[in-house]
Amino acid sequence: MSRRLTPDRPPPRSIAAPLLTWFARVRRPLPWRRDYDPYQVWIAEVMLQQTQVETVLPYYARWMARFSSPRAVARAPLESVLKAWEGLGYYSRARNLHRAAKAIVERHGGALPDDVEALRALPGIGRYTAGAIASIAFNQREPVVDGNVARVLSRVFALPDAVRSPAGQRALWRLAEQALPPRRPREFNEALMELGALICRPRRPGCPACPLSGLCLARASGAPERYPLAAPRRPRPERRGVMILVTREGRLLVRRRPRRGLWGGLWEFPWTGLAGEEGAGAAARRLLAELGLPADCPTRAAGVLRHGLTHFELALTLRSVHLGLERIPAASARRWVTEAELARLPMARLSHKALAVRDGYAPPDRRPARKSGILTGKAPRR
Repeated sequence: MSRRLTPDRPPPRSIAAPLLTWFARVRRPLPWRRDYDPYQVWIAEVMLQQTQVETVLPYYARWMARFSSPRAVARAPLESVLKAWEGLGYYSRARNLHRAAKAIVERHGGALPDDVEALRALPGIGRYTAGAIASIAFNQREPVVDGNVARVLSRVFALPDAVRSPAGQRALWRLAEQALPPRRPREFNEALMELGALICRPRRPGCPACPLSGLCLARASGAPERYPLAAPRRPRPERRGVMILVTREGRLLVRRRPRRGLWGGLWEFPWTGLAGEEGAGAAARRLLAELGLPADCPTRAAGVLRHGLTHFELALTLRSVHLGLERIPAASARRWVTEAELARLPMARLSHKALAVRDGYAPPDRRPARKSGILTGKAPRR
């Protein structure tokens, strides 16, 4: 019986020359690549975490028109920053951008530092983002490992460890550093990411067009999609709760979430999770009491709202209540707004979905397509 022969593992540095030649031919003309301004590279890299390039481009253009520098971000109210970010998800990224911009103004005179350790000291900038800014904006010889890079390296070198594991992470970062050529680190790192985005896709990789196909151990094995290896996924648990749409004189009641935690600082329609064995009716009465309304206020069924989050699925029973002369105690974190005013507030996708469910149609899922970070082995195109 014949057996497929697997070639020897290629030296990490051997991938640089064919990759750079390929990149010079296919390099996409992305706006942050025009002059590699450090601020623009930073914003692009943060936006591209968990999100495809096609989704990011209009957000990036609007952001740059509104916030042209770290000083502009630092001067802006957090609510304005969150509104500009609305729809990209993972709102901690926007909050960290705001905090980091203030730190850049205070510590670095308004310009991003070119030192990796100084970059990593800024809020929201970890190993990957610091390496990306240092190599792409400042052309420094720093490795990067995001979802696209992890997939390319895992396949070319047939890594035997799951990319989420500590061993897999150590191997990926070691390979990324060993593969870096002594010159042109910016182009090399961009080329690795570009290859993962355009050719070395999670499914149906375009191996015949890949500049590394002759070196790739995964392709030689006959099963490139087997890589990168991933640990089994655990099913996401479902959490249930109740959301109430409170209206009075043509206005809706919204409240602002705490600055920290899920959707921190965003506005939303009041909702609560079920406590223990509590039913939806009891949760609705408890929520009404928390809002300062009589717990026996009549509510009307308005549908069921489902929303997927990274670690769990949220299923909310949607109820509506119309107030007459009842008053809600004043609170700084609450507002009565028209639907036109609602459009100007930064709100999570969950509350936008609630209005669509109330109005009787299933909203399209407009969440941006997600791209994995450095801990995942599967990623849509960047």
